[in-house]
Amino acid sequence: MNAGKLLSYIILAIVVIAFVVSIALKGFLVTVGAFLTLFIFSFLYKDNPYYKFAEHLFVGASAAYWMSMGFWKTMVPNLFGKLYPPMVAWAVPALKNNPAQPLMLIPLVLGILLLMRLSSKAGWISRWALAFIVGTTAGLNLVRYLRSDFIQQINNTVFSLYVTNASGFDLGATISNVIIFGGVICGLIYFFFSKEHKGAFGAGARTGIIVLMITFGASFGYTVMARISLLVGRMQFLFGDWLGMIR
Repeated sequence: MNAGKLLSYIILAIVVIAFVVSIALKGFLVTVGAFLTLFIFSFLYKDNPYYKFAEHLFVGASAAYWMSMGFWKTMVPNLFGKLYPPMVAWAVPALKNNPAQPLMLIPLVLGILLLMRLSSKAGWISRWALAFIVGTTAGLNLVRYLRSDFIQQINNTVFSLYVTNASGFDLGATISNVIIFGGVICGLIYFFFSKEHKGAFGAGARTGIIVLMITFGASFGYTVMARISLLVGRMQFLFGDWLGMIR
């Protein structure tokens, strides 16, 4: 037995002993949560079997959970419950008296066609269902995204640059509107490539770069803070619920 395998067995023995002792002191659920958290954190050192075990367990459990949720929350009420309501009346009593909708056979057939992807010979059939789903979804979402991501953003930029209130001129709101309006214009100038970025036009483009970098930085900072909050939650669990060092 080489030194690497011996070290692996020693670490495994330590982990098993610590796991058993933790169960005796803190209970099964807290121990499992703590050790899975430590297994995930072990990737900070290097890739190892403990991290892979926790990763595969998380992915498998998540897939099984969302598959169950998708079946009971989507397929049962929206497909079977509309094709033949008495079939699922025991699970969703509210659908018992609803009329049957034969048109729901169309999504049922499309779903069956998608499963043909599992066949090596009939896999090409799934492309028809996939093309129909992608095309329909794109068409239905086009108007919604056009309204929310395009027209609404333009509407939010169309405002008065001179703001007044009950007391008269509102300096703070005016400065805020001017900065927003100027930042939007400079950002659009940066993406206008039909004219060379020189002179005043180039200055506007460079200002647009600054605005974009500030925006991306703020978005990245928000994402980092969200991840930090998750880390804080795990640390509170480890040092509080598990080790009892935080009261």
